[in-house]
Amino acid sequence: MCGIVGYIGKRDTQTVLIEGLKKLEYRGYDSAGVAVYTQEGLQISKSLGRLANLESKLEGAPLQGNAGIGHTRWATHGKPSDVNSHPHTDHTQKFSVVHNGIIENYLDLKEELIGQGYVFVSETDTEVISHLVAREYDGDIVKAVQKAISYMRGAFALGVLTEYEPNKLVAVRQASPLIIGIGEGENFIASDIPAILNYTRNVYILNDGEIAVLTKDAVELMTIEGNFISREMISVDWDAVTAEKGGFDHFMLKEIHEQPKAYRDTMRGRIDEAGQSVVFPGLNLTEEKIRSLNNVHIVACGTAYHAGLVGGTVIEQLVRIPVANDVASEYRYSSPLVTPETLVIVVSQSGETADTLAALREAKSKGAHVLAITNVVGSSIARDADDVIATLAGPEIAVASTKAYTSQLIAFYLFGLYLAQVRGTKNSDEVAHVIAALQSLPEQVESMLANVDAIKAYAEEIASHQNLFFIGRGMDYAVVQEGSLKLKEISYIHSEAYAAGELKHGTLALIEEGIPVIALATQEAVLEKTVSNIKEVKARGAAVMAITHEEHVTDLLRSVDQALSIPKTLPLLTPALSVVPLQLLAYYTSLARGNDVDKPRNLAKSVTVE
Repeated sequence: MCGIVGYIGKRDTQTVLIEGLKKLEYRGYDSAGVAVYTQEGLQISKSLGRLANLESKLEGAPLQGNAGIGHTRWATHGKPSDVNSHPHTDHTQKFSVVHNGIIENYLDLKEELIGQGYVFVSETDTEVISHLVAREYDGDIVKAVQKAISYMRGAFALGVLTEYEPNKLVAVRQASPLIIGIGEGENFIASDIPAILNYTRNVYILNDGEIAVLTKDAVELMTIEGNFISREMISVDWDAVTAEKGGFDHFMLKEIHEQPKAYRDTMRGRIDEAGQSVVFPGLNLTEEKIRSLNNVHIVACGTAYHAGLVGGTVIEQLVRIPVANDVASEYRYSSPLVTPETLVIVVSQSGETADTLAALREAKSKGAHVLAITNVVGSSIARDADDVIATLAGPEIAVASTKAYTSQLIAFYLFGLYLAQVRGTKNSDEVAHVIAALQSLPEQVESMLANVDAIKAYAEEIASHQNLFFIGRGMDYAVVQEGSLKLKEISYIHSEAYAAGELKHGTLALIEEGIPVIALATQEAVLEKTVSNIKEVKARGAAVMAITHEEHVTDLLRSVDQALSIPKTLPLLTPALSVVPLQLLAYYTSLARGNDVDKPRNLAKSVTVE
């Protein structure tokens, strides 16, 4: 959530900031603003709503200069408004700050500052920072920032400018992501890499408790205490086009179509050349440790949690070891039963999810080995975990996750097979059989993406409804939970996912004439039971659409109103296929309702506060 961009150099700063903020729109925001050091001093322009509003304001009053900071805000303290937008200043307007995160003790600090005569104009916690920096300034902006943050508790990524030292831009990271871009005669700060890819591929990734001091010609890295740091620069191999729509109408549709590539990339280098076994070079989890494990916890939020539900079943079926799935926001408050024989798997697309990071640290404090599945190798979660499986999905821009989720499934399949190899719960022929099916998945997804007319038509049918249900059993139930979330996120239709066998325990009371029910029926072991559950809702007037394998379509059409088919694969791997039509259904339904598909209301891409 929220986005930061900062620049110091030879270019027109306003242009750099606005273009960078556009690349961060995927993070979700409700207002935007910039501060630029001009010939008249530090000047600020900010606006409620989309970046277009800010751009319109700047057309009439451009800010010309060569240093500045910009921000897109997702409200946490104070309603969305021009006044509450970032950047924030002190009462003299000589210091300006942009901030991602939450200052937990801001009320105490605010009361103290008010008592000292400082005047506040916003409801935000961020304004406290600008006043603290102003109070502590004594000719050295770096020392002033160091003193200010010594009073602060919470999560923060900061960009700080002062009119008194226009040749410096100060950046700070504490539990909220921030990168530094290195150019020639110019340098950058940003919340995420896409914001600066048009200008540089060379970056430093700040760690927690670190400060960067930028001039146009140099970057100094130091700890919050002021100890200088040497850091290897990373060369980013993404290009700017990767973060663009690539000819698709929306990022979400583009990313759905990128899933076959993401599957292949996530498998690449993790299956031996013969296709007979899974390899994880560099994994710190030793075979001895794997054989000593007696349970697994999978901890995540939202879509990543749903990937974990599938992953838990995969590990239990392949490895025959008990798995517990937990929502990260509840995990550390539930006194989890963790021992050194527990493997904790944390899943996060961004690698910066605050609740998941807190759960990771709780698990490590109790002696567990922690494995992270994430799409961002340099993220906080990746750095704090004992081991990392990178999903290699590439940048995901749409708020509603698609390719990140399915890449997480692929990672779970590979890791489950690896555990089974080491523990001997599957023989080499069984492992090779699953690998062969895994390697067929990308082509099978491509075949589904080439035939979407039936899904488009069904999306038009349900677009006028305000309520609907998803049902499934076994792994189908795990998948419909993700399908229901996708539909809710971007179409704003109220939908609920239920284990089909639970309908008789109360949910049937909500089934009425004409209500849509989407039934996932791909698991052979419970197919007959699922058909019986379908008949229960049909008997009460529901309009049922089933998703199943081609061989079952004819039989199912005796019990449902319509049916869509997916390619045949192993039951264990079916979630990597069956979720794709549900993603497409959410997309086309949102489109039919005229919504902003990539930027659903009230949601953010990366949730970096609790």
